[in-house]
Order: sequence, then C-alpha cells, then structure tokens
Amino acid sequence: MAGFCSLPNSCHNKITVGRSEQLLSEAITKIKGWNEDAHLKAFQADLSSVESIIKFSTSLRQWLLDSDLHCSVQILINNAGILATSPRVTTEGYDKMIATNYIGPFVMTKLLLPLLESSPVSSKIVNVTSFTHRAVTNMQVDEGTVSGKRFLKSKQYPYAQIYEYSKLCLLLFSYELHRQLCQMGKSHQIFVNVADPGVVQTNIMREVPASLSWVAFFVLKRLRLLKSFESGNDSIIDAALTPPGTSGVYFFGGKGRTINSSALSQDTKLAHELWETTSDLLSVTPFGNKRNNF
Repeated sequence: MAGFCSLPNSCHNKITVGRSEQLLSEAITKIKGWNEDAHLKAFQADLSSVESIIKFSTSLRQWLLDSDLHCSVQILINNAGILATSPRVTTEGYDKMIATNYIGPFVMTKLLLPLLESSPVSSKIVNVTSFTHRAVTNMQVDEGTVSGKRFLKSKQYPYAQIYEYSKLCLLLFSYELHRQLCQMGKSHQIFVNVADPGVVQTNIMREVPASLSWVAFFVLKRLRLLKSFESGNDSIIDAALTPPGTSGVYFFGGKGRTINSSALSQDTKLAHELWETTSDLLSVTPFGNKRNNF
C-alpha cells in the first residue's frame, strides 16, 4: 500500500492508494477482517508518476463530492517505498526510486494540503522514512541530483546510496513543511511527523541477491534487531495517533519512542534549498500548474 487517507466524517472512512490492484484488494479484505463496519475506498495510482498522483487527487475530490462526504482529509500517511537494484526511469525522466520514495510524497502532500486544511478537526501528515538516512553525510542539491538523473549516469547503479538519499530528502521535506506551517500560523491545524519502523522483515529487499538478503536478515535476527511485519507498523501508528500539538517529531520503532534524526536532516538551509529545487524541477510537469502558495 503506497498511501493511506482518513476522512473526518467518520472514524471508519478510510482510503487506500497503491499501484497494485491485487494488493489493494488484499489490504481492504484484511482491514474488513479487523473491522467489518469500516467504509473503505481503494484508488489505483503509481506514486512514482506525477501525472498519476494528479489523477488520483482529482478522482478523490470527485469521489468525495459524489459520495456527499465532507471534502477534506484528516490523516495522510505517505508509506510508498522501493529498493530497486537496477536503474529505471519514470515518464518524467526521474530515477524511479527517488520518484517513489521522495518526489511522489512531495507531490501527494502538496496536492492534498487544501483537503487537510479543510478538515473540521486538526489533521496530520505522516511520512515514513528510514534510519538509513544517517549514512548520508554530505548532500548536493541540484536538479540532477534531486531527480536522480546524476545517479542514472553511473556505471554501476548505486542503489543503496540512492535509497538512503531518498529517505533523507523525505525527512528534510517533512521538517521544512512543519516550519512553513508554523510560519503561516497553521501549526495548530496541520501536524507533520515522520515515522521510522526500524529494521522490519518485509519484501522490500526482494531485488537484492537472495544470499545477501538472507545473511542480512539472519544477522539482524540473531542481534534481535529484526522486527516482524506486524510490529513494523507501530511507529507509524504512534505518529498518526499522537495527540494534537505534536509536530516535527521523529517516531522510531514503536512504543511511543521518539529520537533525533541525523544532524544533516535538521539543516534548515539545506531543507529550504531542497524544497525550492524540487519545486523548480516539478514546475515543467503538469504539477507546475497546480502549485499552491507553499
């Protein structure tokens, strides 16, 4: 599941967004198993595609109107993430891993900000990051890097480095959004937090050589650092259900635990440069015609 929205009309109104129709169906079946009264709606969208995200936001608004629901969103969880071991290019010409892990959530969040702002109760944005962002100690901000085109020119695709970089970008964006909301006097209305599940046994490493991923999971399990898929959601739930007023916070591992992210991720100048560069990069896409004041 790439994304999750909660509507304020009822605690049971939920929207799931993902690329795979089959996985969306499985997710809805699972949620129905937990709560048979849940009202669910699935939208198929590719979070690596700017055009697909725009189509989703338009379809969401129309569905809200047709369903006679309040045109707003209470909680947005950006949970999209891939670890690709070979270079792939999106229709916009971006590296697909950066497009999915960072640019997609950037576009999704900005397009849904008006709906989050319209919520009759305070709304929340949760961006799912990774502890691997700490591996990035220096960052160059330009369109070639932000789009991933610079990495695509490498003889050997540096997939681990790109993944770490994309998660750092998502953190910088989250903190900058929090600061801008504070400056605009909207910090009491929209809260932005990040969630880091820790080391979770999922299929995100499915493209990594089987022997390498097996050894990694084996070592992590012996060190008692590997979490189950079910407990991997704990930090996300913590960030989503934290009391109103908590914003700009890094939730890690569950049980309400919060920690500080890397020093680089808290560089306000770098975050502002990344915001502006990303906005300029997207200005030549259909998203450029939909930019708001943020």
